[in-house]
Amino acid sequence: MNEKTDKLITFVGLGIALLCTVLAIVFAMNNGGVKDLWAVNQGGLFDAVYWILVCLVAISIIAIVIFLFVKLANRFKTVPGYAKKFFIILGVAIVACVAAFLLAKGNDVTPALMERQDISEGTSKFIGAACILVYILVIGAACCIVFAEVSKSLKKK
Repeated sequence: MNEKTDKLITFVGLGIALLCTVLAIVFAMNNGGVKDLWAVNQGGLFDAVYWILVCLVAISIIAIVIFLFVKLANRFKTVPGYAKKFFIILGVAIVACVAAFLLAKGNDVTPALMERQDISEGTSKFIGAACILVYILVIGAACCIVFAEVSKSLKKK
């Protein structure tokens, strides 16, 4: 793909993301009192906003995946050694996910809260694993940023 196509796809994606954000805010603001909304009682605006939001998010995800695969295929063809780096990074990400899942306990909340919210221990473990994965990724990103800046400053001297 050329540069103009990349810019066009980027702007269209940002436009869809902005529209999804606005619809998500409208959906979230009206979620608490759905039965009290005049528009819901008159014509189902709430349902329409919800399904438009779901469709736009699905379109965004599909577009991102297609764009990613096209870019990766192009990068694999043009940059030597890129596949090795890509698979190393993919392996590290998989190891981080497995480590987060193994570190998660699954019983971080009280049984009464789990029963009241209708959450199983497995669901609680997945939520804990997601939180731990976020911590691992943030710490890893911070370490990479510090390493890049230190190595860049040492190369200048």
